[in-house]
Amino acid sequence: MSEVRVRIAPSPSGNLHIGTARTALFNYLFAKKNNGKFVLRIEDTDAERTSQEYVDNIFDSLKALGLNWDEGPDVGGNYGPYTQSQRFDIYPKYVQQLLDSGYAYECFCTPEELEAEKEEATAAKKAYVYSKKCENLTEDEKAKLRAEGRKPAIRFNIAKAQKAFHESSILEFDDLVKGKLHVDTNLIGDFVIMKSNGAPTYNFAVVIDDALMKISHVIRGEDHISNTYKQILIFEALGFEVPRFGHLGMILAPDRSKLSKRHGATAVSDFVKEGYLTDALINFVALLGWAPSDGQEIKSVDEIAQDFRIGEISSSNSIFEYDKLKWMNSHYIKMLPIEELKERLKPYLTMYNLEELGDKNYTKMVELTREPLTLLSDITNAVPYFFGKDVEIDPEAQTGTLDTEVAQKVLVDFVSKAKDWEWSEENLHEKLADFRAYWKEKDGIKPKVTMWAVRAAITGRTCGADMVGILEILGKETSLYRAEKAIKVSV
Repeated sequence: MSEVRVRIAPSPSGNLHIGTARTALFNYLFAKKNNGKFVLRIEDTDAERTSQEYVDNIFDSLKALGLNWDEGPDVGGNYGPYTQSQRFDIYPKYVQQLLDSGYAYECFCTPEELEAEKEEATAAKKAYVYSKKCENLTEDEKAKLRAEGRKPAIRFNIAKAQKAFHESSILEFDDLVKGKLHVDTNLIGDFVIMKSNGAPTYNFAVVIDDALMKISHVIRGEDHISNTYKQILIFEALGFEVPRFGHLGMILAPDRSKLSKRHGATAVSDFVKEGYLTDALINFVALLGWAPSDGQEIKSVDEIAQDFRIGEISSSNSIFEYDKLKWMNSHYIKMLPIEELKERLKPYLTMYNLEELGDKNYTKMVELTREPLTLLSDITNAVPYFFGKDVEIDPEAQTGTLDTEVAQKVLVDFVSKAKDWEWSEENLHEKLADFRAYWKEKDGIKPKVTMWAVRAAITGRTCGADMVGILEILGKETSLYRAEKAIKVSV
């Protein structure tokens, strides 16, 4: 194949999983690195589990990640349709070709008969392989079975295909990621390529689709390795050129178990909803099994594509470190221009009246609070004290700080002095510095203890954004109102 053509072929039976997103990314990077084409194909043959909602989620998630496809259901291309359920009229022709050449045969076995075979193998402590009892049925025998109302499935003849194209029963291929892999085809057994209802099975349909769409490289998860052996033989039996295969290690949770919702978000849309930036997400996912040549981890998709080398992808499983993703996300949040960050934060601030602040103070609030953000959604709980006249006091701040004798003295003095302060950023800096120095000299109270009292009264917390900025945004009236309200005793 002269042109590099890769594909991602998700099944719309759920929202786009982060593992599928990584597979999509590596295909995308490989295509861009080699001036090839990135194809999106929707494999929606499982009607019971498929929904348009999931199809839309796949589209939206890939686009959000910047993984735009060159050909697909919505953009078209020369090899469509790109939705598998629209291709059902294509498959029978190739099934018939295999039947005619002897690489496939009709199987009339009932589910009960097949189950009995499996139970017999289990009793004998052997791996189950189909008995091939239907391989040599005569036309009369087939007619009799049809008369009984049986509809045949079509099975692929493993032994015949292997013997035709390989010297022994060992089938080997050179994996782009894992190196040489092999299997003894005697252990596979003749598998169904078309069900008795006329529906193609996955292993058959995917070969036809990949061949007709001229896919040159198939990059996917290692859970498909067992399928690859079957698919290679179908490619060969139909006279199609066999693509190169590369299988990626699995993505595991920090505890080395399968990544699941109990560990945190797993779908791309869930990560976005929680407040992860897609630039950070795609950057992080690229490092799951691959490392940049210069050791610099923060890179754009285009920079990663230029450096991408499929032969250097690790063949081992990768650990999904949520803490590292949050660190990377915080870095990307800090890189956002303030106006863009303001817009990105708004969906997480709907419970607050931003008009109350005005754009100038909203801008300042974001500037004050952006530093510790690891998720955009962190902003929700970081800013409640900027809104309203009253403030909710954290119980720990109340008992540990505000209820102390020192804090009460400090607050009484703060209210007395601050009434006469000019409420500007420059002046507040100067006045607060003098205020801390006064109490250190007067009673030996550490400056941080002095400010804990003021902060707890005005924000309800003992830590948070720069106090001068908070006072300036809240204004003199609200700041003094909250400080006075926190005073419980007369001193």
